[in-house]
Amino acid sequence: MVTIAVTSESADEPRVAVSPDTVKKFTALGAKVRIESGAGARSRFSDDAYRAAGADIVTRSEALYGADILLAVRRPSIEDVAALKPGAIVAAMIDPYGDRAALAALAGAGATVFSMEFMPRTTRAQSMDVLSSQANLAGYKAVVDGAAMFGQALPMMMTPAGTVPAAKAFIMGVGVAGLQAIATARRLGAQVTATDVRPATKEQVQSLGAKFIAVEDDEFKQAQTAAGYAKPMSAEYQAKQAELVAQHVKNQDLVITTALIPGRPAPKLISRAMIESMKPGSVIVDLAAERGGNTELTEPGKTIETPNGVKIFAPLNLAGSIAVNASSLYAKNLLAFLEGTMFDKKEKTLAVNWDDELVKGTLVAKGGQIVHPNLQAAGS
Repeated sequence: MVTIAVTSESADEPRVAVSPDTVKKFTALGAKVRIESGAGARSRFSDDAYRAAGADIVTRSEALYGADILLAVRRPSIEDVAALKPGAIVAAMIDPYGDRAALAALAGAGATVFSMEFMPRTTRAQSMDVLSSQANLAGYKAVVDGAAMFGQALPMMMTPAGTVPAAKAFIMGVGVAGLQAIATARRLGAQVTATDVRPATKEQVQSLGAKFIAVEDDEFKQAQTAAGYAKPMSAEYQAKQAELVAQHVKNQDLVITTALIPGRPAPKLISRAMIESMKPGSVIVDLAAERGGNTELTEPGKTIETPNGVKIFAPLNLAGSIAVNASSLYAKNLLAFLEGTMFDKKEKTLAVNWDDELVKGTLVAKGGQIVHPNLQAAGS
């Protein structure tokens, strides 16, 4: 029987890797799920709920000991991995570009490690795409938190005492998080504009009822990779775009930045001068804080207020602040991945399909070595 271990995450990570619903489905696949007591508490998944779904509720060491698979949210410790069965599978958000020495040590522990962040952006993998599921929630929460910090109404209100004008929201970066931020800001009644260097996003922005803002020159028309990510832009284009944004941002009430390129520091979209031009009470929510942030004044993990009264909120785990939803979606991502690539449903055994494009795309370490080409190329 395949044994799956799930443990509590660190103090700053409230999410958990399985839900009672996915425990039930793993059990139907023939797996035994062992969960550390209290692991789901911060996501409102009780031990009793897990037990009713078929899981064993045990201590941390009992969950890990000899397990075939460890499912986690964040990169597990070497000590936790060492307690698993030799060569056991680890699936988590590994942060593959962060702390390379620790990643090499994790590989050296002998586990077969899959980084969910490397999930290919294909139609088949949509149900397994953790970056999208978590970014979608982060985009929503960015608007809700930003609106609360703004301290004024977002929609236009016509009252006998006068009219309250609609707040202006500007979304910078129109990926999954940005699109959800646009939709949420629109639902709350804000006047929404958005920008992105990828030309394909213009139609998406307009379909959500927002106005698209960008320098639409020849370079802009070629500014998207085959995988759908934004390409780094030339200094000339960046200067033109910065001037356009500078004129636009000074009149905005809520700015949400979401620009991230995997493996690179976050691009600086908002300069100190732009922030100094903004109105007192304006709010910037920087969703790229984990990679240094999209503004020159961002302090990752903190909320600051500038001398001219602009608040810059730079959360490191915004999806985790709505852990009930985030854990439910993440757990389904993991289930879809394992069920689709690692289980023989007929025999109810572990049978990893090593030739599967999704397995190849996410495999980071095997046999004591880092094997992912992106990480080898980066000098790991």
